[in-house]
Amino acid sequence: MRFHRSVALASTALIALTLASCSSDADGAESGAKKGANGIECPNKGTVRFGVEPFEDPAKLTPAFKVLAGALEKKLGCKVEMTVVADYSAEVLAMRNGKLEIAQFGPLGYVFASSKADAQPVASFGDSKGQLSTYKAGLWVKKDSPITSVAQLRGKQVALGSTGSTSGDAFPRLAMRKAGLQDSDVKLKYAGGHPQALLALTNGKVDAAEINTQQQATATEAGKFKASDYRQIWASDPIPNDPITVSGKLDPKFREGVAKALLELSPADVAKVGAFLDVTPPGPLVKVEKSTYQPLFDLASTLKLTEKDA
Repeated sequence: MRFHRSVALASTALIALTLASCSSDADGAESGAKKGANGIECPNKGTVRFGVEPFEDPAKLTPAFKVLAGALEKKLGCKVEMTVVADYSAEVLAMRNGKLEIAQFGPLGYVFASSKADAQPVASFGDSKGQLSTYKAGLWVKKDSPITSVAQLRGKQVALGSTGSTSGDAFPRLAMRKAGLQDSDVKLKYAGGHPQALLALTNGKVDAAEINTQQQATATEAGKFKASDYRQIWASDPIPNDPITVSGKLDPKFREGVAKALLELSPADVAKVGAFLDVTPPGPLVKVEKSTYQPLFDLASTLKLTEKDA
């Protein structure tokens, strides 16, 4: 999930200061190189800083990503320092300013990180068959609602996750455009994240809400959502799962080393993160590149989105 712009403006400065205080200068790669696995040079005096976008409660994501980061550290031969950042804007700023070497972004967030921070995708989450995993955005209503189509959302209250979210904002709004609705035709309410949008519907605060397949799986397992009590009125095409990216400012050999190390992680190393992405059972991470996310670039172009929308 992403947070509102008002929060992002305040937290961007905070995360930048936090990362700066716990890390060395951006030119550390030149002043204190350390050898890692396969002869690669670990940047930032031996510490690789790994940022994670908070698509779920950071308190839940942190232990899951620490398992992945620990496994990556062993493969890479460099210390890996993982941080669940405040929000998407902070993560882009940190990578752009040389405070993050590696970062996980949501698919749409990556589109803007690609141009603003030269984030280069190298791996994403594979299923048990070794194929890139995907998820879907969705719009749901209560089962006794008279609403049966997206077009019938005109004048209704609809809870979206948060501004700039791939499945919690952009894809649902595109569905409304295709149904002949403009944003002003619907009473959009940004709930602050996928869990909050789901709760807005289950608590009867809105007429409809976005619930993606990842959040549906998590909430169902937690006993907070029972699909039979609701009706899905729209689902998106499959969306490629979150990419793990490496800063394009780094030495190509190091980027190749990160990609190799990530792709060699075992399913057990990524299972805890995969569970939040509805990748169960997980396979190993799989190779991705910019073209993998072309549908997201097309989406941003269709909706005329800029980084200000994220």
